Amino acid sequence: MKLIQKSFLNGTREFELLDDVVNVRIKKFFKEQKNTVGLVILNPEPVVNGPYLEFHDRYKDHQLLSLVLNKPNAEEFNAFVYALKQKALGKEKSRSDVLDGNVYEEPPEFAKFDDTREKVNFKPVNSERIESNITMLKTYLNEDDIKPLLDTLETLKVEPDNEAAFMKMVDTFKELGINQGAVLTYAPYLKVLLSQHI
Repeated sequence: MKLIQKSFLNGTREFELLDDVVNVRIKKFFKEQKNTVGLVILNPEPVVNGPYLEFHDRYKDHQLLSLVLNKPNAEEFNAFVYALKQKALGKEKSRSDVLDGNVYEEPPEFAKFDDTREKVNFKPVNSERIESNITMLKTYLNEDDIKPLLDTLETLKVEPDNEAAFMKMVDTFKELGINQGAVLTYAPYLKVLLSQHI
């Protein structure tokens, strides 16, 4: 999978996603720079820094990749970022399995799954952080693609202690499919809420 970003000032940036690395090629005026970043050391959670989306390493928090937001267009950009995050998460999981796994250990027994929802320990959400995330989503994503989610977030912003509105937001998020990755990239507080309550 490739992402090519062209700009008069920044030149051409090419990112090629392979099985376990990202090949980077930056051409600016008469200079060309090549680099390879291993997915095993890449932190799968990027950071927005002005007009860039940056991926850092897992250990020292050094910047490894810097992508210009929504170039060449939002759809290609979000698809590439989603694929990159999924591959990096897969490498993180496989690395963890190698380090922590015990091949002789019996698998744990789980209670039979049913689709009834467990009672969550609900805490009111932070309206200001919800509003900030709504602004980011409207700025960087196509509103039509995530309108149902934006509606539930607007309700939560007005009624931060409404547990039913929160659960509706969770259900709406689950229905986003491939857009989930893009939403979590620009709405970090949403990621916190989902991890606390699910």
